[in-house]
Amino acid sequence: MNFNTTNNTFRQLLGNGLSYRVPPFQRDYSWSEDEWDDLWQDIIALFEEDGEPAHYMGYLVLQTSDNKRFDIIDGQQRITTLSVMILAGLAYLQELVDTGYDAENNLRRKEQLQNSYIGYVDPVTLVPRSKLELNRHNNRFYQTYLVTLDRMPQRNLHASEHQLRKAFFWFKERFTQRFMHTQSSGHDFAAMLDTLVDKLFFTVITVTDELNAFKVFETLNARGVRLSSTDLLKNYLFSLISNGDLHEAEMKALEERWERIVDLLGSESFPEFLRVFWNSGNRLVRKSDLFKTIRRHVTTKEAAFALVRELDHSAEIYAALRDPMHYGWERDERGALEQLMMFNVRQPLAMLMACYRRFHDQERASFSRILRAIAVISLRYNVICGLQTHEQERVYNDIARKLSRREYTSLQDVLKALGDVYPDDQAFKAAFASKTLKTTNSRNKKVVRYILFALEKQRSGKAFDFDSNTYNLEHVLPESPSEAWSHMDENQQERCVYRLGNMTPLEAGANRDLGNCGYEAKREVYRRSRFEITQSLAERYDEWNEVTIEARQKRMAEMAATVWRMN
Repeated sequence: MNFNTTNNTFRQLLGNGLSYRVPPFQRDYSWSEDEWDDLWQDIIALFEEDGEPAHYMGYLVLQTSDNKRFDIIDGQQRITTLSVMILAGLAYLQELVDTGYDAENNLRRKEQLQNSYIGYVDPVTLVPRSKLELNRHNNRFYQTYLVTLDRMPQRNLHASEHQLRKAFFWFKERFTQRFMHTQSSGHDFAAMLDTLVDKLFFTVITVTDELNAFKVFETLNARGVRLSSTDLLKNYLFSLISNGDLHEAEMKALEERWERIVDLLGSESFPEFLRVFWNSGNRLVRKSDLFKTIRRHVTTKEAAFALVRELDHSAEIYAALRDPMHYGWERDERGALEQLMMFNVRQPLAMLMACYRRFHDQERASFSRILRAIAVISLRYNVICGLQTHEQERVYNDIARKLSRREYTSLQDVLKALGDVYPDDQAFKAAFASKTLKTTNSRNKKVVRYILFALEKQRSGKAFDFDSNTYNLEHVLPESPSEAWSHMDENQQERCVYRLGNMTPLEAGANRDLGNCGYEAKREVYRRSRFEITQSLAERYDEWNEVTIEARQKRMAEMAATVWRMN
C-alpha cells in the first residue's frame, strides 16, 4: 500500500507553504456549537496550570500526487474549524488595531499570522492565495468573506455557510472574553496562538490515490475508528459526473438523491449496503476489494449516473429488509425477517435483494416463500450446524447473479439452488442433539427461547409469545447449582448446563420460586406447567443427569427436523 503515516502539529501542517483542499463533493461544513465548545474547552485546558502538554486531534487522511497540494479525505471539519478560529482571532486583532490598542504591533501580528496559517493576498490582484480551499458549496463564502475578513452577508446563504459565519463570530467572542481590549491583549493572544499551534497534533496518513484511501478507511474502521468511506465513494462518482457539461440544477438533484440514500441508511450502514447491492447483481466481492471493483467497473459519467440511480432505488429495498417492522411486510415475511435479525445472519441479503426485484411486485407469494425458506436455512446452517459461511455466501451470490441475468426465472429455480446450503435431516439432527448455546449472551438467550417455544407449538399447537416477560427460560440443572446437584461433578455440570436438552420454558413466577433447588422439587412444578414440553420432561425422566439431558435433546432434535423444514 502506497501511503505513509506521521504525527504533525498544526504548525507543521499549515505553517509550511503547503496547500489543502476539501474535495468538491465532500460533505458541507456541519460542526455546531457543541463541537466548537468541546474544542474550545480542550484548548483552554492546555493553558491551565496543570494542563496537558499537548492535545491529540485524531486522524487526518490526506491524498496527494506531489506532496505539495493535498486533498483532505477525512478531517475537513477539524481543519476548517481551526482555520475559522484563527480567522476569528485575526478579526479580533484588527478590532484592537481599529480601536487604537498597540495598533502598529497588532497589525504586524495579524499580517504574520495570516501569512503563516491562512495564506497571503496577492499584492497586484488583491486576490487571496489561501492555504485551504473548501468544497463547492462552502469555498466561495470562505474565500470571499472569511479569508478577507470582509463584511459578511446574513441572507441567501446555504445552511453550511450560516454555520461557518456563526463559528467565526462564536470564536471571536471567546477571544474577546478571554483577552479583553487592553494594550497587552494582542501580545497575549498572539502568544497563546503561537503556543497552541505546537500543542495541537494529528496522526496524518498520506495516500496517493482513492484506492489507498479506501484501504486506510477499511483498516481504521476495523480497529474502531469511524471514517467516511461513504464520502470517498461519493467524491469518486461525482468527480466522474462533473467532468463535462452538467447544469447546476442537475448536480443539485443528484446531490439530493445521494443525501436521501445516506439519510435513509445512515453513513455507518452505507458501506454494508453498498456491498449487498453490488453482490446482488455482480460476482461476489469481498469488503476489502469493493471500492477497487467499483472503480474498475464504473469509469464514465454515464455509468456513475446509472449507479447512483440504482443505489437510490435499492436503498429502500435494503432498508426494508433490515427492518422487520416496515409497513410493507406481510405477517409471515415479518416473522422471517425478525428471525434473520435474531440469528444475526446477513449472508442472504444480496440474494434477497435480487429476489425482491424479481418476485416482489409480480409474484409476491414466491418472494414470501423464499424468505421463509431462508429463515429455515439460517436456523439449520448458521445457528445449529454452525457451518462455514464462505460457501453459503457463494451460493447466495450465484443465485442473485442468475436472477439478475434472468437465467433463473421461477420460484422452483431458486428453491432448487438453495438445496446446496440446506443441511439434510441427518446432519441437522446430529448437530441439534449436541448443541450448546450459552444463554449468558442475550442474543443466544433469545434464540433458545425462540427454539423452545417453536417446539412447544409443534407439540401442543399452542402459540405462546416467546418475547413475553410472563415466561422465563428455565435451566433444569441450574447455572449456579446447589448441593442438591452434587451427583454431577463440575465437569459434567459445565458440559451440560447450556445444552438445549437442559433448558425448557416455564412460567415466570414458578421459575423464580424454584431457584437452584434439586430436580425432585423442580419436577413437581414442571408437572403443573402450561407448557407440554415441560410437563413431558417431568413425566418421562425420574432423575436428571448427563444421560437424561442427552436423551431429551435427541428427542427434541427429531421434533426440530419437522419444524424447520424446507419442503
